[in-house]
Amino acid sequence: MEIRINTLTPELFLELYQSVGWEPPCIAQVRTALKNTMATFTCYDENAPVGMVRLLGDGGMSFYVKDFAVIPSHQGKGVGTRLWEALEKYVKATKDPAWAVSLELISSKEGIAFYKKHGFEERPCDWDGPGMLKMVR
Repeated sequence: MEIRINTLTPELFLELYQSVGWEPPCIAQVRTALKNTMATFTCYDENAPVGMVRLLGDGGMSFYVKDFAVIPSHQGKGVGTRLWEALEKYVKATKDPAWAVSLELISSKEGIAFYKKHGFEERPCDWDGPGMLKMVR
C-alpha cells in the first residue's frame, strides 16, 4: 500500500466518500473544500484508491481531521492506520518542534475504537466539555 499526499481530486473524493454510505455534497462544494484543505492523504492498494483523509488547520495551534474514509472491502486491513500515520507525520513535520498542537475530529460511532487506539479521548471528558457541531444550510 502507498500513501499519496495532495493528489486527491474532487471526483476521487466523491467516489471514496460515497463508498462508506455518506450523502455526498455537490462537486463544486468539494472543489472549494479541497482548494482550502491543508493536506490530503490518499491510500492506494496496487494503484486502486482505497481510503482518504483531509487535514484542515491553522498551522500553529489546531488541526482538524475530516472525511476519513476507507472503502468497506479494505476496512480492518491497516489502511486507516497507514493514513493516520502519514497525517500525524505530516503534522509533526509542519509544526515547530517546541509546539504542542491539538488534533481534533468528530467520529462516527463506528470509528470511536479506531481513534481511541490512536490516542484520542472521547468527549466530554473529566476536564472539558463535549465536542459540538452546528450545520448551517
